[in-house]
Amino acid sequence: MNAGHGEFQRSKVQMSFTTAFAAPIDIHPPINIHHGELLRSAARSSLVKRAVDIVGALAALMLFTPVFLLTAIAIKMESSGPIFFRQTRIGKNGVPFTMVKFRSMVVGADALHAKMQGATTTRHEIRYKNQNDPRITRIGRFIRRYSIDELPQFWNVLTGDMSLVGPRPALPSEVAKYAPSDRDRLLVKPGITCLWQVGGRANIDFVGQVALDRQYIRDRSIFLDLWILLRTPYAVLAGEGAY
Repeated sequence: MNAGHGEFQRSKVQMSFTTAFAAPIDIHPPINIHHGELLRSAARSSLVKRAVDIVGALAALMLFTPVFLLTAIAIKMESSGPIFFRQTRIGKNGVPFTMVKFRSMVVGADALHAKMQGATTTRHEIRYKNQNDPRITRIGRFIRRYSIDELPQFWNVLTGDMSLVGPRPALPSEVAKYAPSDRDRLLVKPGITCLWQVGGRANIDFVGQVALDRQYIRDRSIFLDLWILLRTPYAVLAGEGAY
């Protein structure tokens, strides 16, 4: 994926975002608001976001219970090994946590990751995604195509390590290669979905993903979160950039 295509995909998301919110949102408070009022406003926003996360995660876990059961059976029928895959990811402020997914790869896939990725030559290649990754199982390709492998992350939302909306959680090896500006995406909780997830997913290169994550952090609000959540089912069913 070249930088030009990533820039094109990023422009598509920004145009869609602008269309959905035609009227500009003033995120800067009037200069006469006291510091204490700003802190209370920020706290209220965080509480509302956390409440939405809890309600949304509980609802999703109940709604997708049949999908959980069918996926677990399919994984066990295809290959031996655990149903769930647990991996260390980097959360808010650089704090590591254990993210859980349905296993979509062969057992021991992590050990092959560094060998397959090789030396990263540019920032565009920090996030390794291979459309024909041989580590992915047949069931794995299906559940990744429709983001079913991500459903257990609603548990991470309940525990508070993740949010429904936010930058996707990165691997420690990826964060180690970040430029200083890339670390801005660690200022908020990672999420299940985000701006670039609804606008091209892996078709947007890392530089484009960071730009959209920074845009989200700058403009974040409950209304923006709801817009992204409403766009997510369409993005999942379309399957663009899902591999």
